Amino acid sequence: MENIYELIDRLSQDTTKTKLAPHPFLLSLKWMGWAVAYLLLSFIFSGLRPDLMLKLHEPWFDAEIALIVSIFVATTVSAAILSFPDMHQMRKLASAPAILFALFLLMMFLSWRTDNPPAPLPVHSFECTVNITLFSLLPATWTFYAMRKFASTHYHWAGSISLLSAFSAGALWLRLHEVNDSITHVVEWHYLPMIGIGLAGWWLGKRILKW
Repeated sequence: MENIYELIDRLSQDTTKTKLAPHPFLLSLKWMGWAVAYLLLSFIFSGLRPDLMLKLHEPWFDAEIALIVSIFVATTVSAAILSFPDMHQMRKLASAPAILFALFLLMMFLSWRTDNPPAPLPVHSFECTVNITLFSLLPATWTFYAMRKFASTHYHWAGSISLLSAFSAGALWLRLHEVNDSITHVVEWHYLPMIGIGLAGWWLGKRILKW
């Protein structure tokens, strides 16, 4: 019993201040700020597609870009929420990406149906997936590194959402850089790989974020 009292006395005298964890919204804004800076820097080196101003007058292209941006924002916020063991009591907001992915799937289906006659396929194929993946490595790395400082109890979902956030940023970069009007190609090599990316994140989440 004396040892217990001594332990309590030592703990009560420990005045070391614990740094409070940031709110998930502030955390996600920080991650988004890094990603935006990374995108802008990438565009300086890669450039924007020369016909971008014309493309921005096409409703389906505008809808696609708007939904990619929305998915990036939603997945980043969701990843920040999932970093905390209690998800900051924002479980519904953490699952918001599912709704946006469903809307994106519907939008791309309608865009594909209206692409008649279909735009010619580019001469390349899987290179787009490789480029998006390589672009995503840096934002995925810094997100996982930051998330390890917290105590996620949903590491599978956290890992999956984090990789989807990074991949969506890469998809946005390539869509604004590459001169390509083929919806079939975009769906097949830009967006369908998100399924594999999500599964990879599910696996990595347990390996990296489990504590």
